Amino acid sequence: MPELIHGKAVQIAPGVRRVTCPNPGVMTGAGTNTYLLGQRQVAVVDPGPDMPLHVRSILAAIEEGGGELARIFATHTHVDHSPATSGLLKHRKVEVIGALATDNMFQDKHFRPDIECSHDQVFDTDEYSLRALATPGHVSNHFCFLEQNSGLLMTGDHIMNGSTVVIVPPSGDMAAYIQSLKLLLDYPLSHLAPGHGDIMEQPAAVVQWLVDHRLEREARVMAVLQRHMRAAVDELLVEVYDDVPVDIHPVARLSLMAHLIKLEQEHRARREGDIWFFLRN
Repeated sequence: MPELIHGKAVQIAPGVRRVTCPNPGVMTGAGTNTYLLGQRQVAVVDPGPDMPLHVRSILAAIEEGGGELARIFATHTHVDHSPATSGLLKHRKVEVIGALATDNMFQDKHFRPDIECSHDQVFDTDEYSLRALATPGHVSNHFCFLEQNSGLLMTGDHIMNGSTVVIVPPSGDMAAYIQSLKLLLDYPLSHLAPGHGDIMEQPAAVVQWLVDHRLEREARVMAVLQRHMRAAVDELLVEVYDDVPVDIHPVARLSLMAHLIKLEQEHRARREGDIWFFLRN
């Protein structure tokens, strides 16, 4: 697979190029991946954070290919995925497609789509065919985009390479996330193009592993909660996530809360203040 190189466009599929933003970090891996579809009338998927250097790299890649910016798509509006929309629009006013956020947690407050995309909506040109797939879970306004000619799925933060996705309530929803993963198995995918990390092969196997992993973690939450019968979140955390480094526990705590909320919705657990109780079926 093409190497992840900051600021340089590399072809990853017919008619699809990737430009990786130089914003590496614990939550972003090597950086946010921006995808360019088409050569003449170019669509940008996930323009990335508001970094002038990255905006210039995107525009340079488009111009070097002899094309022009035509559309902007955002998988979601976290601050490492959509804010560069503003910088691109200063260059050229084009159609912006995505969905508005329903909360203010780490969101791009300036993102305003011209088209609020809907599930299975298709955007066709003679260079690409892009299908929007509603995939709430990481956040409520998350979409993946399937390039139907190649089978390449641009996953945003729904699936990442190198780590599992953090689910942060209340916008993050574990039940919705697992259901959204299962949804992908209904589509003909060839590869996964994540918002962070390299291209992933065998997409059905990757998706099924993620579903199984989340359900295994859920079973572990239930087993630990049953053993205690009642416990605070931090008591559960050290046992449920004893297989991850302690410095990751603050992030794991967020996903643990998402698991507990799912169990509460299914009447398998309940809470009183900060204490969670196991409920027998």
